[in-house]
Amino acid sequence: MKITHYLAGFAFMALVGCNAPQGSPYSQNSPDIPTENVTLQPTPNVPATPMPHPQVAFVPGKVNMKDKLEPLPGVKAPKLKKVVKAKFQTTQGDLLMEIYPEAAPNASKRFIELIKAGYYDKTPIFRVEPAFVAQFGINSKPKMIEWKDNNFKDDPSFFHLGPGTLAFAKAGPDTNSTQVFINYNDNSPLVQQGNFTAFGKVVKGFESTAKFRQVPAAGDQQRLWMDTEGFIKSLPEKPDSIIKAVILP
Repeated sequence: MKITHYLAGFAFMALVGCNAPQGSPYSQNSPDIPTENVTLQPTPNVPATPMPHPQVAFVPGKVNMKDKLEPLPGVKAPKLKKVVKAKFQTTQGDLLMEIYPEAAPNASKRFIELIKAGYYDKTPIFRVEPAFVAQFGINSKPKMIEWKDNNFKDDPSFFHLGPGTLAFAKAGPDTNSTQVFINYNDNSPLVQQGNFTAFGKVVKGFESTAKFRQVPAAGDQQRLWMDTEGFIKSLPEKPDSIIKAVILP
């Protein structure tokens, strides 16, 4: 993705307002933004009807195992001394994640809270954009849906959104709540585009995320928030899902 493309998307976001309503032009004209609480439209040139999952998946970028996270140029990034580990069991294999509270305190706290609450258990990976992101975090079950509008404030962005890194999706400043995306490649221009903030990364099993099915029909957030389980069951092709997520001792 070119930086100019992201900047254009950010300008459009400012034009329509930060709290984009359901079905807003923002979601229709900016399909390359990991948005929260807006209706996702199918990627251009991708049929709206489910298509068979290709036998050969794309190859995601290589996770940087040298450093926990890579600091952005020209910023004074905090030292990452604390690490919280989480295991996500998915339909394509297990993912071991590291969460770095010092990198983004608000995002890290919320992600840990949601995992401990069982929020991500039995939820779909509803948006998959090869070479861009895989997105999850909608749960309409009683008590779980209460998290939807429980927003938290943005953290400063200190680190690259490199392959395997985790960040919360949102519809504008301070609208983070439950949805998270895994970066397939270096999406650092999203930092300038909308202050998307890396708070952790997948350190084991990242290669299996390339197998996540791209099911455009599964990206209807309005229907997902109404009845996540029922909507997914109604689809002729099912997206991959998170079976269970736990914080490791």
